[in-house]
Amino acid sequence: MKKILIAACFMTGFASFAQTAETTLDPMKDKDLMTWYHKDFSAANVYGVNTQNAYKYLESKGLKPKPVIVGVLDSGVEVDHPGLIKNMWKNPNEVPNNGKDDDGNGYIDDVYGWNFAGGKNGDVDVDNMEVTRVVKKYQPIFEGANSAANKANQVKMPEEFAMYMKSKDIFNKKSIEAKQGYETYSRIQKMIPGMVAMLNGQNLTPEVVAAIKPTTQEQAMAASVLGQIAQDPAVKGKSPAEVQKFLDAQMKEALDYYGPQATKQYNLDYDPRAQIVGDNYEDYTQKYYGNNHFEGPDAKHGTHVAGIIAGYPQGNEIQYGVGYKTAKIMTVRAVPDGDERDKDVANAIRYAVDNGAKILNMSFGKPVSPGKSVVWDAFKYAHDKGVLLVKAAGNENENIFESQYFPTNFKDVNDAKPFINNMIVVGASTNDNEFLRANFSNYNQKMVNVFAPGEKIYSTVPDGKYEYLQGTSMASPVVAGAASVLLAYMPNLKPEQIIESLVKTANKSSVNAMINSNTNNRFDLISEAGGVIDLRKAAEYAFTNFYKASPSQNDTKPTTVKKNVKKPVKKVVKRK
Repeated sequence: MKKILIAACFMTGFASFAQTAETTLDPMKDKDLMTWYHKDFSAANVYGVNTQNAYKYLESKGLKPKPVIVGVLDSGVEVDHPGLIKNMWKNPNEVPNNGKDDDGNGYIDDVYGWNFAGGKNGDVDVDNMEVTRVVKKYQPIFEGANSAANKANQVKMPEEFAMYMKSKDIFNKKSIEAKQGYETYSRIQKMIPGMVAMLNGQNLTPEVVAAIKPTTQEQAMAASVLGQIAQDPAVKGKSPAEVQKFLDAQMKEALDYYGPQATKQYNLDYDPRAQIVGDNYEDYTQKYYGNNHFEGPDAKHGTHVAGIIAGYPQGNEIQYGVGYKTAKIMTVRAVPDGDERDKDVANAIRYAVDNGAKILNMSFGKPVSPGKSVVWDAFKYAHDKGVLLVKAAGNENENIFESQYFPTNFKDVNDAKPFINNMIVVGASTNDNEFLRANFSNYNQKMVNVFAPGEKIYSTVPDGKYEYLQGTSMASPVVAGAASVLLAYMPNLKPEQIIESLVKTANKSSVNAMINSNTNNRFDLISEAGGVIDLRKAAEYAFTNFYKASPSQNDTKPTTVKKNVKKPVKKVVKRK
């Protein structure tokens, strides 16, 4: 879920992007901020993950890393980004762009991975939200013209009816919010020229804004916005032209967020799947569909995630991922602009596992899951193959025991333990020790395992660029990158041992968690670990408790996949 920065100005009067008064550097020039999530808490008093000291510790033990393939199940990745290309996985058994399925795995030219959200007619960009699909499917069944049939179906299909009612409630609420948001920001966008004109040719400063005397309600709103952004180092002191450029960019972000929701994601008549992908969506046994468009229409989210895992410094850029020495990124596109589909998620998991990935990052989620059993089967498949699953906890600021967030490793929230032991769920933390839980992050002591940095995270984005993003989507790859470090230097580690090492060594805090409850409102009570991961401590814990040297431990050659000599299924999509 995107965080629209300027939205808070108008909705709550608080600019989430405004820095504290002590902050003076433009974030895009603040090299300390760009790499804060790597810091050592004991030295800097900032809850980073202690990346460099972890590498130093493991290397001091004479260990050498064996590259680990990390599957990024996401919106796509810009595979030729200069900060990623050297750390992209490349299928060793596939000849690029020859239109053949060289390795016999059923996927033609899957050089860097696969795209399950596409087909012979292109790629799905904007898709529905899952609640939209559920309402569309079950409304005629549970609330059709025949009331007697409705009641009979409700009794006969209680689980589906409960899911429908939950989806209907969310759909009604969110569709109204989307339309209102779109209308509001469209209006504000039109106000920008007048807002900038209020500066009267002067650079934006708090003093200039304080001197503005609004005469209308619209001008008062404009002055309030200018006052908020005047505190932001990225725009403070800038010329009117630069202020307008900044506001235009913020409004574009807002409209890009609300526009698709208002027109497509919550539109019962919109469904691009059949025309573009061409599969029988209701047939969950199908797995040979899609294309090899690794980037897709909008790879911003997936590219950012990949950089957090395995980006490396290049040119004047100092950004690097936690696993920059250890991880190779396999991109598996399964997430459109909208909610991921369960069939695609299950197939993406199986594809990544079958092609050598040992860690899968899943920075996505939704409130309902019609095909959850198929996804759970894929989870179990990954479990049986010894693959670690890393999952974002979600950005709804909710207790996920009370508000489920799929896919989940709990078949029932009342279960004492998850049904698999190879999945770690990650909440988002900040670089502010007093407000350590990111205010959007989901939480629960049983169902969230750890917290990791997920706010003000600087990483790769398409077109060879870099940006700050935030979300549990950013916290999850921090943990995936950390896991790749442990597994690269200690290849014998099992997923549950990696999870234990990260959970047991987290840096705890008893600060107020700022959750919507007066019960257990402490940071150390909203996850299993009670703190933020520390990779250096986790490395020592794993080495001390689980490491076993093996003859192949120092083999630094990348993992390869044994060639499958079976003939591919006929229904495959050739590259255009």
